[in-house]
Amino acid sequence: MRIRIIFLIALLSLTVESQAQTLMPVPDTLSGAVINLTMHKDSVQFFPGKITLTYAFNAFHYHGPTIILRKGFNVSLVVNNQIGDTTTLHWHGLHVASKNDGGPFSMIMAGMSWNPQFKVMDRASTYWYHPHMDKKTAEQAIRGAAGMIIVRDSMEAALNLPRNYGVDDFPIIVQCLQFDSVNQPSAKGMRDSTLLVIGVTKPFVNLPAQVVRLRLLNASGERTFQFGFTGNKSFHQIASDGGLLQTPFSTTRVRLSPGERAEVLLDLSGMIGQTIYLMSYASELPMGVAGGPTMYMPPPSPPMDSPLNGIDFNILKINVATQTSNPITTIPSSLVTVTPFLTSASTKSRTILMTAVDTMNMDGPFLFNGLPFDMKRIDYYIPLGSVETWTLINKTMVGHPFHLHDSQFYIIDRKGVLPGPSESGRKDVVLLMPYDTVRIITKFEDFTNDTIPYMFHCHILMHEDDGMMGQFLVVPASEAGIVNQINSSGVSIYPNPGNSDITIQVKNKECLIEDILVFDLPGRKQIDVHLQLPSTETKLNTGQLSPGEYIIQVRTKAGISFQKFIRE
Repeated sequence: MRIRIIFLIALLSLTVESQAQTLMPVPDTLSGAVINLTMHKDSVQFFPGKITLTYAFNAFHYHGPTIILRKGFNVSLVVNNQIGDTTTLHWHGLHVASKNDGGPFSMIMAGMSWNPQFKVMDRASTYWYHPHMDKKTAEQAIRGAAGMIIVRDSMEAALNLPRNYGVDDFPIIVQCLQFDSVNQPSAKGMRDSTLLVIGVTKPFVNLPAQVVRLRLLNASGERTFQFGFTGNKSFHQIASDGGLLQTPFSTTRVRLSPGERAEVLLDLSGMIGQTIYLMSYASELPMGVAGGPTMYMPPPSPPMDSPLNGIDFNILKINVATQTSNPITTIPSSLVTVTPFLTSASTKSRTILMTAVDTMNMDGPFLFNGLPFDMKRIDYYIPLGSVETWTLINKTMVGHPFHLHDSQFYIIDRKGVLPGPSESGRKDVVLLMPYDTVRIITKFEDFTNDTIPYMFHCHILMHEDDGMMGQFLVVPASEAGIVNQINSSGVSIYPNPGNSDITIQVKNKECLIEDILVFDLPGRKQIDVHLQLPSTETKLNTGQLSPGEYIIQVRTKAGISFQKFIRE
């Protein structure tokens, strides 16, 4: 009798577990020369009680279709905005002209459409799309306005890899959200504890007992995942953000911060009937990286006591089913040739500092080079065709995933140490650990624009919306020479230190002063002056400033310059 009771209890437990699980949906695909996307309002019943208001595309209630593109083919995308608010749509990771990139300047008004058209120039890999509206990216993206992009090319097609979408090649879009008391997602979700995989909670998927390809995308607003499988089962990573690696490598972990992607091959041969889990081994993340062990911070920092912080947890249940009719059962020994850019005497170097307005506030705001994002300020003018190394220095106790629009880059080193195999390929996001330094190298090719910039920003969406973003124009090399004269010719500010009236002078007569902005060191704008008649010299009254240090930004038609000023 006791055995029968135990059996009934076990059967009941299995039934409850089965009822609690939700089959992971595999989004339909869109491909062809013309692709139509309608962003609209919708809703999902995630929890009992209030229904959650969402954004989605086309017939979806959350997220959108997977877009399939082919390298070398032209595509016209028609984006129809039906969310009742201004938005944009960014093709994350794709190399397109800035007018087609979907940054903050490419606004789609409510009820209007946007029609970017371009030739696909990217290598086979996993990319994605999401809104990029200034100060509203987090609000719109975490409500579900996102989807995956798969680019295919001839080199990838020649390899013996799983590529039968939804059969042995699966999109895995992972998010972690914080919901409020009425079941609505919070744009500042530092207590996030609800896991979604392609928009469903407690997901499971049935995978065949063979080699399968998982396209992992971290679409969270702030959480980093340390992906692995039950029992430290090994797998092979074959691609990073921007394309296939040179060779697959066996590993048990792949760390992805917000915006990062990885493609992995998981060999389930001989495992029919077994169950494993895709997990996050968050206990292995360092303190200061979102998702790692909770760091206590005094007010005004918000509490960050998510129950998922610093622990290992399941993300996706995998039931191993029978093989397909034509299974892939081997891992290729090599993939594609990967050739990083090389430095030379003409390589331009830039340094970007990541700082905090308040070093004791884990919530930010955080800044690049001491300045918050300003749509009127162009941070860099980059000559077309230039190879550049950017040194990224994180001077905060918080990890920041740095994302560069326009160009894929290669990681040179991290604090002088060469990148491991997971970071050896093409990237568009790199996670900087607290007090970390990373050097990257990239080449700015193909597209120029004098007015519409590309972005670089932290991909923790609340940080981006709070101002941790900059922008650059790629201009013809002939123009860049003039643009950069403002730096070589110099901007003079005198007297410095000074009291009330100071003089700002540009030596080069081609660089007439148009605008002057003054920021305090935390990045708050104090003075904003537009000259009706641009000049090489102007007076500025600083009498309203309190004694202390300030940053003066001088903008001309040719470029910008930053100078430190001390107000006595």
